[in-house]
Amino acid sequence: MTIRRLAVVVVLASTALVQVQTASAAQAATICNRYCDGRDAGLAPADRVPVSTTLYGRSFKLHVNDTDAMAWGSVENGQAGDEVWLDRSFDGGRGWGDNSRLGATRTPAGSAGWRTGQFNVDDWGSNGVGVLRACGKAGDRPEIVCTAWARSNWNAWDRRTAAATALMMRFDRGTGLFDTNGWWTGANALTAIVDNIKRSGMRSYQYAIASTYDKNVNARQGQFRNEFLDDTGWWGLAWVNAYDVTGDSRYLNTARADADWMHSYWDTRCGGGIYWKTDRASKNAIQNSLYIQLNAALSQRIGGDTVYRQRAQAGWAWFKTTGMLNSENLVNDGINMTTCRNNGDVTWTYNQGVLINALVQLNKLTGDADALATARRIGDALTASGYLSPGGIMREPNEPDTCAGDGVSFKGAAVRGLGALNAATGGAYNAYLQRNADSAYANDRNSIDAYGSHWAGPWRSTNHSCQHSALDLLNAAP
Repeated sequence: MTIRRLAVVVVLASTALVQVQTASAAQAATICNRYCDGRDAGLAPADRVPVSTTLYGRSFKLHVNDTDAMAWGSVENGQAGDEVWLDRSFDGGRGWGDNSRLGATRTPAGSAGWRTGQFNVDDWGSNGVGVLRACGKAGDRPEIVCTAWARSNWNAWDRRTAAATALMMRFDRGTGLFDTNGWWTGANALTAIVDNIKRSGMRSYQYAIASTYDKNVNARQGQFRNEFLDDTGWWGLAWVNAYDVTGDSRYLNTARADADWMHSYWDTRCGGGIYWKTDRASKNAIQNSLYIQLNAALSQRIGGDTVYRQRAQAGWAWFKTTGMLNSENLVNDGINMTTCRNNGDVTWTYNQGVLINALVQLNKLTGDADALATARRIGDALTASGYLSPGGIMREPNEPDTCAGDGVSFKGAAVRGLGALNAATGGAYNAYLQRNADSAYANDRNSIDAYGSHWAGPWRSTNHSCQHSALDLLNAAP
């Protein structure tokens, strides 16, 4: 999207400095959902004001009509000549292009306030997931002010669906991926969306499954395989999940191709296990945990299978011999390829959660009670750790303030695995999951239900990795 900006920096009264885009030379296309853009605000059956701001005594408000998924802006306590308009964004407020100055109007003579017409929040015809804000200025002053972004509760009626909707604002309809086309993090984001379909029953974003698949199935080495075996595992699990909600066999076939690709990098060096990468230089916890989980998941869905079952069992039998699961019941990052033993590296959160999930799936497949008991020990250690759960809130080692880098996806996979264990144990981790969900909702969320990296707060920024991690948490919470 081409972004055009004014050169002047303007004041957002209650928050921070912002820049406001100029209107494009092209008019914004009229969107028609239940009603078309421009509908009289006096016809709205509902009026909720989620965000507002002030400038020079004027009050600028965004009004939301949740019934029709539309919104309008107003200016109050002003004078003739004051202006108000709407901006609309389909990427979570990062850009708004031609959707600037929608419904721009001036307060007429003899009035102290005025309002725009109603504009649609989303574009249902093209799967555009939107947000709006009200902007304006005093008639006798140059400065411009805008409210925070907000939207209707359409597809956002509770914490989970609101977080899913905020994640889909970051879905690139052109590439079928998220944000800047992150590869394995995109698999995790899609998994969170599919899990939300399972948990909430909301199928509004099911189109993302086929869109992602069709646009990317021939990328890299095809069938979502590439040189990183953990990347391949994430995608394989995403397609198992997609198969569950669609019944489309092509997704299960791709998951099988991914599992087979991973297996081709199993050898007897250090007694077994698969490599992290096709260069065969190292063996780590993450890809081997994903290998166990994917094979166990496939075997549960393929009638009469013995191949994937045996691979899952062999993967766990090998993992146990490496010492990567340490004496504190936490998983270190990998093995030393000289000694073939635990390398003592960081106990990242996702290494705990993915092995937990793998062992839960292995238990479901085989009834292996020791696998479930081991998962419980890891879950207990993760939730009690002052390092990984300080104050009872999950925190990644070296967790950044900004949502950047792959690591902000880790907690999503961690809590997804803990959620699977919670379900398998009748709610043993309900209190922990609820505490984390409540904390993130209260302390790490902005006006459009976009989440940051710190579930204990404060909110700093967001991206698809931080967002899917929070959605994974909300999906898992009771």
